[in-house]
Amino acid sequence: MKRNGIMLNIPPNETLDDDTIGEEHIGTSSETPLRADAFEIGDSMKIKLIENHFREIMHILGLDLTDDSLKGTPHRVAKMYVNEIFSGLNTEKKPTIRLFENKYKYQQMLVEKDITFYSNCEHHFVPIIGKAHVAYISNGKVIGLSKLNRIVQYFAKRPQVQERLTMQIAEELKKVLQTADVAVLMDATHLCVSSRGVQDVNSRTVTAEYSGKFMEENTKNEFLKYISLS
Repeated sequence: MKRNGIMLNIPPNETLDDDTIGEEHIGTSSETPLRADAFEIGDSMKIKLIENHFREIMHILGLDLTDDSLKGTPHRVAKMYVNEIFSGLNTEKKPTIRLFENKYKYQQMLVEKDITFYSNCEHHFVPIIGKAHVAYISNGKVIGLSKLNRIVQYFAKRPQVQERLTMQIAEELKKVLQTADVAVLMDATHLCVSSRGVQDVNSRTVTAEYSGKFMEENTKNEFLKYISLS
């Protein structure tokens, strides 16, 4: 079965329940699934609404919200969701990118490795923690190094699956750098695997996206050598 460009290994006539989708790590699109009205209310209202709902969740769990340690938690969580860990949902917060002329005439790949990122699994809303390695070959323009980090962080600050995150970063780099010669490799630990479910604390997930010259074996191997994965 093919759904939105992603191949799903599902037997005919078999449906998946919500738990199965989460356990099998299925993604349904390379785009973050957002409603059309996602930004019709502002951040301050979102914080207020999330605070109220999270207070109710804590109440249902049986927690004493009059306790000094807990009474501020709903507001803290709401602010964290909107202003920090899910701030990448808001396109107004996308980093502004400025390109510069490649005056040095540097023609080899540029690699930014070991970019630490924190994201959240969209199936269980628990952290994904890892390193991103990105590279590009200039077509006459270059980008400030910090902007590479900012692009990674922007797309990481959403509910994600790692495959989509990798593809979104690669597509954004190709667009802003005006070149197809881009590589992205991500190596991460998923707390939905290590802290719950199978509780495997040692496994890691590696995803990659290559395009342009990085599809050539020699160029790809050079990139992997630089990031010490081959």
